[in-house]
Amino acid sequence: MILVRHGQSHFNLHFGATRQDPGIVDAGLTETGIEQARAAGEILARHDIRRILASPFTRTLETTEVILETLDLPVTIEPLVHEQAHFSCDIGSPRSQLSDRWPAFDFGDLPERWWPERETETELLARCNSFRTMMAEVDDWRHVLIVTHWGFIRGLTGQEVANAAVVSFDPDQPGFVP
Repeated sequence: MILVRHGQSHFNLHFGATRQDPGIVDAGLTETGIEQARAAGEILARHDIRRILASPFTRTLETTEVILETLDLPVTIEPLVHEQAHFSCDIGSPRSQLSDRWPAFDFGDLPERWWPERETETELLARCNSFRTMMAEVDDWRHVLIVTHWGFIRGLTGQEVANAAVVSFDPDQPGFVP
């Protein structure tokens, strides 16, 4: 499967400059983030991707929306791939608001309030391992794109990646052990 981190968000822009939480809840993409997502879409077009799983945060949904300019694929919202709950940007938007904004995306049985208050490193790694196990049992995992976050990619692979980075991942391999 392929993992892609969302493009630069308004939170990333301010936190990167100050190293302080700017208090932006469920941050959306900056213009730079949109361009990063567009470039990722061009890279992803070279792969045999058949469906997309996306985190329910606005920054990942906006990244997915931009990627869909290049790839015409079905999108399913997968809360297991959300960011580790730590900063203000990790407070999500209610399902009803998200499904109103993105009616073509499959929100399945996502609860109205789906994001956790806090998540420890141990809880993150357990969630990543649960996702890895789930995807290893899916026949088409080689053709799935996951639009996700820095913390989730780090917890799953051990890699710390930049915005809009594209990473290949084999869920049949043992999980990352820090």
